Formats: sequence, structure tokens, C-alpha cells
Amino acid sequence: MGPLQGVTIIELAGIGPGPFCAMMLSDMGADVIRVDRAGAVRGGDPNVPPIDVLGRGRRSIGLDLKSPDGVEALMRFVEKADGLTEGFRPGVTERLGIGPDDCMARNPKLVYGRMTGWGQSGPYAHTAGHDINYIALAGALEPIGRRGEAPVPPLNLVGDFGGGGMYLAFGMVCAILEARSSGEGQVVDAAMVDGAASLMAFFHGFRAMGVWNDDRGTNMLDTGAPYYDVYETSDEKFVSIGSIEPQFYAELREKLGLDDPKWDAQQTRVDWPDRKADLAEIFRTKSRDEWCEIIEGSDVCFAPVLSIEEAPQHPHNVARGTFTEVAGVTQPGPAPRFSRTEAKIPRPAAHAGQHSDELLAEFGFDDSEIASLRDSGAVA
Repeated sequence: MGPLQGVTIIELAGIGPGPFCAMMLSDMGADVIRVDRAGAVRGGDPNVPPIDVLGRGRRSIGLDLKSPDGVEALMRFVEKADGLTEGFRPGVTERLGIGPDDCMARNPKLVYGRMTGWGQSGPYAHTAGHDINYIALAGALEPIGRRGEAPVPPLNLVGDFGGGGMYLAFGMVCAILEARSSGEGQVVDAAMVDGAASLMAFFHGFRAMGVWNDDRGTNMLDTGAPYYDVYETSDEKFVSIGSIEPQFYAELREKLGLDDPKWDAQQTRVDWPDRKADLAEIFRTKSRDEWCEIIEGSDVCFAPVLSIEEAPQHPHNVARGTFTEVAGVTQPGPAPRFSRTEAKIPRPAAHAGQHSDELLAEFGFDDSEIASLRDSGAVA
């Protein structure tokens, strides 16, 4: 199932953006094999999978990559794979003997995906960091926030997942497609700072056109405009308004009874703070559900602001199957959708090393080899 059926990816286990990339590839039908550290193997009931949404869809083998036998076992997997992903600091896999040159010597068509915050080169390449740091350096954090307030980190969506894991998944698919025509693999250097900068392309264009103000919270899309913001309701919940286009703004005025001529000048920025205060007062007169009754389904560009718990229950999300349940855990389903090669979640997350023997046999190891690897501790 899924458009990537027939693609095999080796995932060297990590955290955050690396597993997210692997989840995306697995959701799309790739056979993603997660290599967990042998020391992380603790057993576990296969009928009670771990609660790990990012870990869904993959089988796991436990390997000691500091052991020559463990490295050789990995290389036999690499020989039959289309790609490998890793998220260590630059130079770590090279020191283990499983860097790009090592792997591509065994499989010249291999695509070797590297997931880091700062990239494989540059002054910051060997320093630690987290999402907040990567998006700060990329220029993506500074514009996010309200006027007169500090920048607001948008969870770790922009760096780890948007600028990191998603760009690595895109890069892997691009390079695998190219390798199938050229017969040659290559390294994909996916840096979160690069991806976050790429996500800001639209705003670099706005700034070059002279329609973006560098003062945070004073622009159309950064909570500066009264018609593009969130507003609190009488029950201390929130609704979102995005009435940018004139026809949508006109419908907002009609739904809210904004007949006063002061609302005519939609784009007069000097009036925006006063209009925002007016709308805040109006939206506080009714509950979120009451505003849904009035506005939902119109062209105002409206939606209630839902919590993580509420979102799976909304009728639109239910109708589309936006969320699903795997092993009792509610979670987002695969995205995007395909008309013919439907993407599905093949299995819940695996315990570390849960499929070691199964995978070794599948990749050509005989019983005596598997026993030897277990006896030496190279496989767990």
C-alpha cells in the first residue's frame, strides 16, 4: 500500500525529526527498518506496543554498532536498501565505520540521508542545538509574536518537523528517484536551519516588495491585522479569523454587523489596533459554540481554535478521517492523500529489537549466523 511500496529504508534510531521523517516514509508505503541500539533493547509484550506515535509503522532490530559484527550486519542490510537515514552529529557515523563512504562502497545506489540542526558544514556544525536555536538563526523565530512582545517559539514545528524531518523525507524521495535513473546514490544533507529558512521564502519576497514591516506583530499575517487573528470568546475559548480578501472581509462585516463606515478602510494600518480592540470586544459577547453557529460554513475564513483533544472530534476531521486510532492511541493519519495508492499505517510502534530475528532471516542470515550474532551481543 502507498506510493513508496517497494522502497526499503534503514533508519538509525534517533529522536524528533529523524523518526518523523521515517514515519512519513513508512506511512507512504516504504519498508522502514529501525536500527535501535542493542543496549536499548528491554523486551516488551508485542501485543502491548509502546506509545510512540512517531515510531509507528516500522520493524526494529537491535544492533551494537560499536561491534564489528554489528557493523557488518548493518552493512548486509545496506546492500539491499534504497536509503539510510541518521541523525547524529557530523562525523559520528564515520567514526563507527558506517558513514556515507563506507555504506556506498557496499551499495553504490544508496541514498544516505543526514539529519542535523546546523548541517554537515559551517561554524555551528559541531555544536549542540535545538529547534528554537535553528529557527532563531534562520530568521524564522524573530517575526513570530505579538506587537511589543518577545518572539514566541511555535512549539518545535518549524525546525524539527517542518524544516527538518519533512525536508529530509522530501530529499530522500528526490534522491531515490534520481538514483533509479543514474544508478548512483548520494548524500542528502538536511539541516533544520536550511529548512526553516526555506519555509520563510514567502516572507523574504514580501520584504523585497516593501510590503513587510520588520516590527513584529504589525503585518497582515503576524497578528497585526484585525481580520487575521484569534479572538477570545465569552467561555474563555478562542476562534480564528482570516478574512484577508475583500469579499471575505465583507462577509465578516455582514456576520458581525459591522456597518459603521470606520470598517471600510480594511488596509489602513494606523486603524488596525483600534479595530482589533473592537473585534475583541465583539467576540467576547458570545461563546465559541455560538460563534460557530453564526459563522461556521461561511466564507469568512473562520474556524474554532481546538485543543489537541478536541480536534479529532470535529465533524470535518471525522468526515475526512484526518485522525485515526492505532493500538488505542488517537493520532494524525497519513498525509497527503492519494487517489490510487492509498497510504496506511502498517503497524503500531515496535519495541526496540522486537523484529531482530525476523529481519535477519529476511535479509539472508542463516540460523547459525543469527545465533553467533546473539552470542556475541552484536544483535539484541
